[in-house]
Amino acid sequence: MKGMPTEPAEPAEPAEGPCAVELLRRVPYGRVVTSMRALPFLAVARHIVVRGRVLLRMHAGFNHHQACHGSVVAYGADNFGCGSDDATLWSVQFTGTAELFEPATDELELFGRGPHHVNGELFDPVYMRIEPQFTTVHTLSGTPEQRYAYAL
Repeated sequence: MKGMPTEPAEPAEPAEGPCAVELLRRVPYGRVVTSMRALPFLAVARHIVVRGRVLLRMHAGFNHHQACHGSVVAYGADNFGCGSDDATLWSVQFTGTAELFEPATDELELFGRGPHHVNGELFDPVYMRIEPQFTTVHTLSGTPEQRYAYAL
């Protein structure tokens, strides 16, 4: 377990392994966490990394973006269950203030196509940007395969 500061736009890979920003680039989705009406909630978001900032695309229909906008949020992503050939499992978490924004054309292209529906509703994209602060990376190396060992 190690804490890592926010990385520059195109960070070099340190000797001990990839930085948080590089790991985020390896998976397309994560989870944003904040509170809504004093209760915590977690929502799935598509993310891309541009110039050291994490840009999120979420469904506007749940109004989660309204609770996030202007607030300090936590964001996390991992490679658990990704079917990766990588023997190391990792998880990235960071906090930062979320802001609504309109992405540029090149940023929209990086996001790619969105889903058609979310919980039966037509997908209505909304975009937020977070500048990572207080970043942490956790790794598990050499763990034996325990797939479904927790199921009864």
